[in-house]
Amino acid sequence: MACLLSFIASKPRAVCYTKFVGLATTIRPKSHTQAQLRLLSINGPCLQRIVRLNCSPVSRSASTRPTYASLSTASAAATPHSKASYSKDDNVPLVYEPPRTGVVASLPKSWIPYAELIRLDKPTGTYYLFFPCLFSTLIAATYHGATLLEVLSTTILFFTGALVMRGAGCTINDLWDRNLDPHVARTRLRPIARGAVAPSLAVVFTGFQLLTGLAILLQFPTSCLYYGIPSLVLVATYPLAKRITHYPQFVLGLTFSWGALMGFPALGVDLMADSTAVKAAGLLYSSCVSWTVLYDMIYAHMDIKDDAKAGIKSIALRHNNETKTVLSGLAVVQIGLLAASGMAIGAGPVFFVGSCGSAAVTLGTMIWKVKLKDVNNCWWWFKNGALLTGGGIAAGLLGEYVLQKDGTHYKAVKQELL
Repeated sequence: MACLLSFIASKPRAVCYTKFVGLATTIRPKSHTQAQLRLLSINGPCLQRIVRLNCSPVSRSASTRPTYASLSTASAAATPHSKASYSKDDNVPLVYEPPRTGVVASLPKSWIPYAELIRLDKPTGTYYLFFPCLFSTLIAATYHGATLLEVLSTTILFFTGALVMRGAGCTINDLWDRNLDPHVARTRLRPIARGAVAPSLAVVFTGFQLLTGLAILLQFPTSCLYYGIPSLVLVATYPLAKRITHYPQFVLGLTFSWGALMGFPALGVDLMADSTAVKAAGLLYSSCVSWTVLYDMIYAHMDIKDDAKAGIKSIALRHNNETKTVLSGLAVVQIGLLAASGMAIGAGPVFFVGSCGSAAVTLGTMIWKVKLKDVNNCWWWFKNGALLTGGGIAAGLLGEYVLQKDGTHYKAVKQELL
């Protein structure tokens, strides 16, 4: 990893950064004499116009070639962290400022764009990708009677895989959207959009991440290869969905929920030979798809104004006037399918009260309280909803697994109730 990032960071890249009155100007040469000038209005979040102009040749010597570190320093000095540096509408910085706290800030300067590219500083997406894997593992363990050590080791592998593959998905998404991201307030300062990472180097980085993901997948039983590899098609094509349909969140749901199918084969259950297992996995997968559409619809409201201007399609735009009705319907579908999945494996009251009950409470509270026209409020519920709803479902499943495995009295009570 260190060698790869050092190689990528050493590639020549000249970036000139200047602040004028009323304009933030970024120049990223495509060659020695050709540059692309992006002009961003201080009073608006969108890219206003792009022009090309000839520039004098840029020296490639170490003493004169601007580096990412010098760019970051110049940016921070020119635009202090103040209210004037932010858009009034979305509280998003108008110019790039290097991170000053957290894990990413502690990395070498040349690594920071790649850490930002995989959203290392924003782990919420990793949690959303991981939870379907965890749900599936716990349901399969309850059904199959797996040991605690098997559950723990499988969970660790799934979390590592979620971290890596979410990063790969983000990189692929940013490559597809490199011409759209500059038009959206929230995404205009992403590494590829702002010129900190060249698309060609992002492709190399993606290849490294996919190979790492494959190495993790090979730690599972061989049958997991047959179930895991097809998901790459969805990972690669999801960014296209927002160009052709108002329901890209559904495609995202198919992608992010794939882990709901993986827990069974990971614990040695053959889905093709076990009708109960395939029924439970299918219902869980469908439940997770509904959950993904729900939370990503809230997420889409953060960009709804910019998406409309840039011609980007989303479910939030299509159903802007009845969003909370749609969210409520998705929540009912999700909880119903989750309950059906538990019934398929003979789950008991701890699952229905803990998992289904907590999901109903947390989703109902979120839908009731979320302020769809407030970007920060949407982000808060999106970020915390992962832990509130996902954590509640996982806790119920874990309790059900432990009690079914070691609780003879619980099994007798379950038989009486069901």
